[in-house]
Amino acid sequence: MHQPIDPRSVEDDLISLKIEIANLRDENVKLKHEIAALNTHLAEIETVADSDTLTPLPNRRRFLRELRRAVSYVARYHGGAALLYVDVDDLKAINDSYGHHAGDAALIHVATKLRDELRATDLVARIGGDEFGLLIEPIEESAVAAKIEKLKAAICATALIVDSERVRGTVSVGYTMIRLDDTAEAALARADAAMYAIKRAQRSER
Repeated sequence: MHQPIDPRSVEDDLISLKIEIANLRDENVKLKHEIAALNTHLAEIETVADSDTLTPLPNRRRFLRELRRAVSYVARYHGGAALLYVDVDDLKAINDSYGHHAGDAALIHVATKLRDELRATDLVARIGGDEFGLLIEPIEESAVAAKIEKLKAAICATALIVDSERVRGTVSVGYTMIRLDDTAEAALARADAAMYAIKRAQRSER
């Protein structure tokens, strides 16, 4: 014969279950807050990892990630995207004449002007010591030359004041259109080679 159920025991069990459920809910809320805090911290770490340490720009790591995305997009949708490779002219001469603080100021000046001249959909990053990468999309190749001239003019328009002297910087810019069968590395190498070809031509004209 079954033992009769003690109502007091059932009530105690219900109370215990309610307490356990409440504790689990509190623990769940606590875990959600901890996860949110960890995600925020992770996002902050990612931002730092993607940021240049001198200029207000992303770094090479972020640029290559975005370039790979653009290459995939062009291959899939056949959209127009231009990769520009920008080199600051005579940075060593600026460093030698005025000091490295002037060279840093020149890099920041170029970085700021490049960023200000681009659209929100475009990307500029510092990808080397005196080198910047620009990813402009969408854009047709027929519009790239005018874009480059506009960027160069913006950089030249304002001179740096270093030790009461005006230092006017210039840049050399090479570019390539991203191809349907491209890789990020191949596109970057072409843009780099185009920039150095322009720099050699400028030197031969001096």
